[in-house]
Amino acid sequence: MRNDVANTENKACLVTTQFIYLTIVSLPFSFPLFHLFCFTLNSPLLLLPSHRRTYHNKSIMPAEVISEPNPQALPSHLPDYLEKLSVSLERGKLDEKTYDALLKFRRAACYIAAAMIFLQENTFLKSELTFQHVKPRLLGHWGTCPGLIFVYSHLNYLIRTMNLDMLYVVGPGHGAPAILAALWLEGSLEKFYPQYSRDEKGLHRLISTFSTTGGFPSHINSETPGAIHEGGELGYALAVSFGAVMDNPDLIVTCIVGDGEAESGPTATSWHAIKYIDPKESGAVLPILHLNGFKISERTIFGCMDHKELVSLFSGYGYQVRFVEDDNDIDTDLHTSMVWAINEIQKIQKAARSGKPIMKPRWPMLILRTPKGWTGPKQLHGKFLEGSYHSHQVPLPKAKTDKEQLDLLQKWLSSYKPEELFTSNGDVIDEIKSVIPTEDKKKLGQRIEVYNSYTPPKLSDWKPFCVEKGAQESAMKAVGTFINQTFKDNPNSVRLFSPDELESNKLDAVFEGTNRNFQWDEFANARGGRVIEVLSEHMCQGFMQGYTLTGRIGIFPSYESFLGIIHTMMVQYAKFIKMGLETTWHSGVSSVNYIESSTWARQEHNGFSHQNPSFIGAVLKLKPTAARVYLPPDANTFLTTIHHCLKSKNYINLMVGSKQPTPVYLTPKEAESHCRAGASIWKFCSTDDGTNPDVVLVGIGVEVMFEVIAAAALLRKLIPELRVCVINVTDLMILDNEGAHPHALSNEAFDDLFTSDKPIHFNYHGYPAELQGLLFGRPRLDRVSVAGYIEEGSTTTPFDMMLVNRVSRFHVAQHAIRGAAKVNEKVRVYQQELNAHLEASMISTRKYIVENRDGEDPIYTIWNLPCNTDFSLLDPEGIYDTPQFNSFHKPAESETFWNIAQ
Repeated sequence: MRNDVANTENKACLVTTQFIYLTIVSLPFSFPLFHLFCFTLNSPLLLLPSHRRTYHNKSIMPAEVISEPNPQALPSHLPDYLEKLSVSLERGKLDEKTYDALLKFRRAACYIAAAMIFLQENTFLKSELTFQHVKPRLLGHWGTCPGLIFVYSHLNYLIRTMNLDMLYVVGPGHGAPAILAALWLEGSLEKFYPQYSRDEKGLHRLISTFSTTGGFPSHINSETPGAIHEGGELGYALAVSFGAVMDNPDLIVTCIVGDGEAESGPTATSWHAIKYIDPKESGAVLPILHLNGFKISERTIFGCMDHKELVSLFSGYGYQVRFVEDDNDIDTDLHTSMVWAINEIQKIQKAARSGKPIMKPRWPMLILRTPKGWTGPKQLHGKFLEGSYHSHQVPLPKAKTDKEQLDLLQKWLSSYKPEELFTSNGDVIDEIKSVIPTEDKKKLGQRIEVYNSYTPPKLSDWKPFCVEKGAQESAMKAVGTFINQTFKDNPNSVRLFSPDELESNKLDAVFEGTNRNFQWDEFANARGGRVIEVLSEHMCQGFMQGYTLTGRIGIFPSYESFLGIIHTMMVQYAKFIKMGLETTWHSGVSSVNYIESSTWARQEHNGFSHQNPSFIGAVLKLKPTAARVYLPPDANTFLTTIHHCLKSKNYINLMVGSKQPTPVYLTPKEAESHCRAGASIWKFCSTDDGTNPDVVLVGIGVEVMFEVIAAAALLRKLIPELRVCVINVTDLMILDNEGAHPHALSNEAFDDLFTSDKPIHFNYHGYPAELQGLLFGRPRLDRVSVAGYIEEGSTTTPFDMMLVNRVSRFHVAQHAIRGAAKVNEKVRVYQQELNAHLEASMISTRKYIVENRDGEDPIYTIWNLPCNTDFSLLDPEGIYDTPQFNSFHKPAESETFWNIAQ
């Protein structure tokens, strides 16, 4: 390779000299000569579309052309001594019997994987292939399969000979044929799917139904035995793997990362996950970067990096790097490298568990180079298949109709000699079985952690953590004390994953009994901390997924505005859970639990970028069997909500609350009853306990509920004849159309709560369209109005956030008056004057906010409280002074609108 480069450089110098001379003497013709120069060098400098080359009768850009299969990376300018960072090993030969058995395992698995993509009949290749034997629709991804199978075969042998507890997480999930083939060979498919028995009938069914309705899909998912990672969206395999080994001290997860996937942001940051693994309490991940050089239609970044660049990068991450790439004896190379890696892992763990931990240990990783589409067809119509992106998906896409491609398929499948690999009844020959673990529980497809490891948590009673009714408390502070107790009760099965926001979200009470778990920090390492804080939402989500899917419980608190970063990742996980529950053998897992705080309503100090409640809508769009959204209005209701969520299974739980001190409206008993119902009438701020109202006012969310209560108090001052029923909704899903969600109220129950004919105004924390979508289908929606966050905000005051998003008490009062005017004559008569008064109040309040610029909201400190009230003690931040209501629900005569107006 180096000689080729040198010759090219000499050639370039010679031609460049000639080119310069010709340019000087023939300047008018220099542009055509430039292209002649590029052509002479076979250079990729022809950039203009009008000068595209023709390659094998197809007009393509030069970047699509490779001069050889599996091309090497260009040499870097880094110093040669950096290559010494890579691990060199002395290799002994694998004994011939083991080598042959491993090779036959791979031949069998590659044959099955390729057949799954192409064949619907003649699956054992007992006769010449015809077009009728080929599937009408060819689906699947061949390119990554041989490499995945290669690793699988050696993991099997390693487990068998070293008695390891291991999972295999596959980043290139589109390589499902490889994993399904290996699972069939080891008998794991048959355990969970008897129809895929290890015989001729079972294998025919597996091959012929792959990627068809009723068969396995083209990507790995939870229907795949042994899988804990959805194989669609790329980038998450590493983080999930590290989450799985946390608090699993005997488990090793081998995680293979494709070099295309390695270009993703989540993967790039997940290489750092070794820094959060305490080898005393947790297992280990063995990452394998699979360099086959190509993505769908282009070379990969990592495939174009030479040894020095790769070893520098991953050594910097903290790894010992071992390259596996000996084409002459790749089996011995991989086996030797894997044994070394396991020994290194065990050495690190032994030191930590004997009280002599290695600080900043360098964990092993492997970089495996194999050709893309390895063992497949070499060329088609002059194009390279093996060793190029043309083998990424279906390398012979017209095998159903093209005789040349059908003949190539026959030659390809025959090259594996399937007649040597299966018995007369279609079972696997004993030689292949000799490298498969003998104990079923050790097989990669039958690890109990994957499908039946959930243990319910031990949860203390939440009521002792409650706050006295009438006080003010941050819901996050109260919840932090409960989570701290949960850590104590479950020292090895509950973790919290936070993107560097715990203290900001006022959940720091969790640190009363635990620590952060950051192993590269001398002040945090080796202390058994239950909290991982890393400023990557993707890592937090991946850790939580891996931890949850192997039987434990994860909690993920975050700023409301930034949970959307993991929106699609959460959706992929929800799909994984859905399909797992539809199998007969998945026993289910704990729910994933999101705590959304630092909400838009109180991000007035950080500004518009921090005001975004869209993650609620992301959860609402999930299957109703999974989606759960709660907006508890105070600290006590939040406590009972999180207690409920931590006990639940198989849900996506989203809890939305405030970190600021807010009024506590309900006693523990009232809070429990309220949350069990999902909504209730709040009699203390309704007229006549909410009976026979003119209008129904509904609050959903902490701050907007406070505004509803304030509006009710304001209306009593302005027009006591207006009868109002105030309702709080804490379980958002009860509003869904009848039958659309398990929690949805029947239409009869909906009318019982909200009345059957009175105007209803919803003051909602999220986007109005979300609530409108939930309510769609309910009868008589013409009486319903919805207000919510409408993308208005800035660095301003808390009350201004209410004003600009039209959810303030003044706006709520206007809606109430507008609705009540339809049924209450006195309200109708004074409607215009009342609205004018409210408009004037909004204008004067906004004017004060803009002119004073001191961040104060006088509107929050003028409520009619006793003269001797110490506002600083009641509400240190001067935000939430609870509106007061007397027992008769009537204001003093001097406070009515009629006197105010005069």
